[in-house]
Amino acid sequence: MLVDHAASGQTAQKHTLVALVENKPGVLNRVASLFRRRNFNIDSLAVGTTDDPKVSRMTIVVDASRTSAAMVERNLYKLVNVIDVQDVTHLPTVVRELALIKVRVENTQKRSEIKQLADMFESRVVDVKTDTLIIEMVGDEEKVDGILNVLNDYGILEVVRTGRVAMTRGAAHVVPDQDDVAFSSNGHSHP
Repeated sequence: MLVDHAASGQTAQKHTLVALVENKPGVLNRVASLFRRRNFNIDSLAVGTTDDPKVSRMTIVVDASRTSAAMVERNLYKLVNVIDVQDVTHLPTVVRELALIKVRVENTQKRSEIKQLADMFESRVVDVKTDTLIIEMVGDEEKVDGILNVLNDYGILEVVRTGRVAMTRGAAHVVPDQDDVAFSSNGHSHP
């Protein structure tokens, strides 16, 4: 999904930062400690490895009405293990979130209705028990919020959401070419 933030009705206050960090023990703790020390309000934080096993990628969503995205970016650069940080908010991006939703099932009719709703939202049932279903939903935040609103009437028992992950579209990319990057002693990249 190409995100046009102005046309989508998404608040301009949400900023998406992508940070590349060294894939080493303690790095996530350092980033979380920075957020705590600086009293930054983070809406979501998703972390995973990249195609380079030495690099992890963090997608950080900041409510800029409460915390300056530029300040978060500047402070992240102060951390030794941070390689690169980019605000991709105004770039063409593909944005997704994963949600697992456990719903109460009272009878076979309700089970059938919930499965039909899952199909309508292009999600899928990943676990079936006699009294519950777990639905896997992948989409933008509005789509996840939409299925949650509909499923509320059936009795949501539990929800887990990954938070936003984002990737720029086209040839532009956040990950610097490793051939063109040298790491300094503090971990920061230098093209």
